[in-house]
Amino acid sequence: MSDEKNRATAEAILPLVGGAANIRSVAHCMTRLRLGLIDPSLVDRQALRALPQVLGTVEDDTYQIVLGPAAVAAVTERLLRLLDDPDEDLVRTEDLAERGARIRQEARARNATPVKLALRRVANVFVPLIPALIGCGIVAGLAGALTNLHWAPGLATALTALSSGFMSLLAVFVGYNTAKEFGGTPVLGGAVASVIVYAGVAKVEAFGHHLTPGQGGVIGALGAALVAVHVERWSRRLLPAALDVLVTPTLTVLVGGLVALFGLMYAAGQASTAIGHGATWLLAHGGLLAGLVLGGLFLPLVTLGLHQALIPIHTTLIEQQHSTVLLPILAMAGAGQVGCAAAVYLRLRHNAALRATIRSALPAGLLGIGEPLVYGVTLPLGRPFVTACVGGAAGGAFVGVFGQLGDAVGSTAIGPSGWALFPLLTGPHGVVAGAAVYGGGLVTGYVVGFLATYFFGFTRAALAEHNTPAPAPAPVPEDRPAS
Repeated sequence: MSDEKNRATAEAILPLVGGAANIRSVAHCMTRLRLGLIDPSLVDRQALRALPQVLGTVEDDTYQIVLGPAAVAAVTERLLRLLDDPDEDLVRTEDLAERGARIRQEARARNATPVKLALRRVANVFVPLIPALIGCGIVAGLAGALTNLHWAPGLATALTALSSGFMSLLAVFVGYNTAKEFGGTPVLGGAVASVIVYAGVAKVEAFGHHLTPGQGGVIGALGAALVAVHVERWSRRLLPAALDVLVTPTLTVLVGGLVALFGLMYAAGQASTAIGHGATWLLAHGGLLAGLVLGGLFLPLVTLGLHQALIPIHTTLIEQQHSTVLLPILAMAGAGQVGCAAAVYLRLRHNAALRATIRSALPAGLLGIGEPLVYGVTLPLGRPFVTACVGGAAGGAFVGVFGQLGDAVGSTAIGPSGWALFPLLTGPHGVVAGAAVYGGGLVTGYVVGFLATYFFGFTRAALAEHNTPAPAPAPVPEDRPAS
């Protein structure tokens, strides 16, 4: 790591651990920077881990930041220099970080409503499944590429089996996680949800129609597991301990399973079909407007916690149509943030510490990890957050227009965005065409986010506040106690 990168890393770390006033001691070992902190709760853990040079963090008697053997000594030296020689530029950046922390806390307080807490718990059901969705999505993409190229048909068949196995049992995993999240026995939730994907349900008739294996998908599995949790709680509360071990699991599987078969599978199947048709219709008939609205409003939804309601929708679309056409549009919000950050970097030429923060967070932003830029740069600054949303709206509109023209791009998994989404892309005209549409959306988001921020992102007062050259450092008193 070069000396400039060491300095940038130290400058980026300082505000994220609560500033100089929160550091009691600094030391390092072979790979870790060890900080004695006065109040560890002031650490912005997520933004800290997102820094490119940070390999991980460990919370012990000291707060330990893993930097690696080649960098830790140099970064520690730079950090000690900053602590011994503070300047106004860093103070202004610390103020931004503190403002971002306050915004996060206020947002969490606003999010503590029953509806938002319920959405958060539903999101907790699906988030643990994302690594498997990503892995299976990439494997499915490889299988599709081999099939289209007529290469290695045996391997393509094997890869298809690998990618489809998890998806065929997705309802079971959703049921397991639902019971675990809502206080039931996880394996009972999985057992009740498994009836949805059992091939034998084709012989069961409900509402005048024979059921189809998989009907209702993850929505039905979620509902069935919730029923199972309530039945289990009721049974354990009323039954004596001697009967609980036999009767409770039986009632849970029996009642939850029957409700799933004769109610939830049909109702959830109708809802899932409506979601699929709705997303297809939306892009086909109003792709421009849909992309504009979704791309522009996604970041505000994230700060309010309402984006979590989209996770079951994404999963349902992947289960039904093998891809979600909404995610590539929503990913444009991150492109707007990247363009905005680049404009902030150029406009605030004299704010060395904030520019260092942007340099550190920008690579993560390009890969779709937007929190460091949102909470460390654009949201605390105020107006740049709005102009970043404008960039996201432009990128979303670009992708939406192509969807309206019949070239909708989809993602075979949820989780990544930015450049990291490219391996998961698909489309009606092939992977290359889908990637071209998505790449065009990213470029549009970058450019519009940059221009909107550069020309409209700052008032004169804001530029004066954040772009004043830092004064010469104050002399250090002789009797200053050692840190």
